Amino acid sequence: MTSTIEPTPSTGWQPQPHPPLRPGALIDPETCGGTITADVVIIGSGMGGGALAYALAGSGLSVLIVERGDFLPRESENFDAAQMFLHHRYQTSEAWIDGHTGTEFQPGVYHWVGGNTKMYGACLPRFRREDFETFDTADGISPAWPIRYEDLDPYYTRAEKIFDVHGNAGEDPTEPPHAGPYPHPAHAHEPVIERFAARLRRQGLQPFHMPNGMTFTADGDRARASTDDGTPSGTDAKSDAETRLVRPALANENVRLLTGTTLTRLTTDPAGEHITAAHGSRQGRPVTVRGQRFVLAAGAVNSAVLLLGSATERHPDGLGNSSGLLGRNYMVHNSTFVIGLHPLRRNRTRWQKTLGLNDWYLPTPAHRYPLGNVQMLGKLQGAHLKPARARLPLWFLDKVAARTVDLYLTTEDLPRQHNRVRLAGGRTVIDWTPTNLRPHQELVEEVTAAVRGSGYPLVFTERMGIQTNSHMCGTAVAGHDPDGSVLNPDCRSHDLDNLWIVDGSFFPSSAALNPALTIAANALRVAERILA
Repeated sequence: MTSTIEPTPSTGWQPQPHPPLRPGALIDPETCGGTITADVVIIGSGMGGGALAYALAGSGLSVLIVERGDFLPRESENFDAAQMFLHHRYQTSEAWIDGHTGTEFQPGVYHWVGGNTKMYGACLPRFRREDFETFDTADGISPAWPIRYEDLDPYYTRAEKIFDVHGNAGEDPTEPPHAGPYPHPAHAHEPVIERFAARLRRQGLQPFHMPNGMTFTADGDRARASTDDGTPSGTDAKSDAETRLVRPALANENVRLLTGTTLTRLTTDPAGEHITAAHGSRQGRPVTVRGQRFVLAAGAVNSAVLLLGSATERHPDGLGNSSGLLGRNYMVHNSTFVIGLHPLRRNRTRWQKTLGLNDWYLPTPAHRYPLGNVQMLGKLQGAHLKPARARLPLWFLDKVAARTVDLYLTTEDLPRQHNRVRLAGGRTVIDWTPTNLRPHQELVEEVTAAVRGSGYPLVFTERMGIQTNSHMCGTAVAGHDPDGSVLNPDCRSHDLDNLWIVDGSFFPSSAALNPALTIAANALRVAERILA
């Protein structure tokens, strides 16, 4: 079954191929006898691993990126939401187990060069200054980070330049000060979204242009990118980790990439203080990677799983787990789709993800505790709606989606030790009970009223569950106290002197905004510590 909406907006248009990589950038382990060595081994090529490799490119260190997947192909199916959401064309991860029910679920995790950013909507906001500090939420304390906003500010600015972020400083009243301006002005709203923003302002709200890493240089670019939120991009309009970090890093002689390789175990020296090698397989053949420094960037679940599965006599509960916190404090945003429908008014917006609302991000006179963030989704099609409304025909859902505005709401999830990643019989198990559900429901109610007040009489909501984990974090929290954290403030293991983690695992709290830019900025910061 395919969507009735044409996935490729212009007849005969084909996705743009990438330029070839530098000779020698890709490694064939057979030429190395199955053993590869490097000064710095980076496991994972997503936002954290890619940013670290980018920052170490051109240095005096040999850098090896190890990626479980391969390069995602540029093909016409990139643009077809039905291929992604109905036929699962780009699904690559194995099923995980819900620890509460014992049932399998398919996580929103993708093993491609560039990681999950191949599917993200390039929404790249900074965390607020308050997110780095201790503050009260409805269900308890959101803990402080071991670094301040000011520590990341210059790296945020650098990351925004790398990703060509478009934004307007000063529109969002919660936005922290910047060390430098946005590289580009924000993308203008298209007419339907501009009218929606005006009607929100009449209600006393303060919509702003959401910082975004999409680059539109021609009139047709928006149309060709209309499905880029949630599906791969067939152009370089979307700033993902592959195009903006990994490929530029591989242009340097000191950076190499090993694809299609699953690493399952890390080994240490006899004292258990120093990682010496990573072991795994590629196309059914064993692979060993040796290095002086190891950096995990496989995602908050898979980085924890690799360490938990590498237990030794000196590290019986997993490598780097003397605190007992490895895999614990798993956090995922509470998320809900809110869809406003006007049956008689079409929404012809091509790239819808230009508007945000943070009016409820911090406490207000009407709400004692913070509620969260609101942003637009990429324009939904029937194929996006079909998994949640399986009984309705696709042609009908396409007609509905053509008349909606589509929003994504996120509320902070708190760190709790009983929310964790663990291994059982070699399978990944997720124990997760969400927190702050009451303020999330209040956010849904506020936004529902605002959408109705903006001219959309019918409002539908769909709360995301355990399988929607693209913002997962917290399984190896950073802190000053080795008894209360897994990593030090520079994301280096308290227990192993040559291990760092630069994905979202290190987050002490989840905030309520997309984490991608924060992960990239922190990896740029950590790279300086590794070089030092």
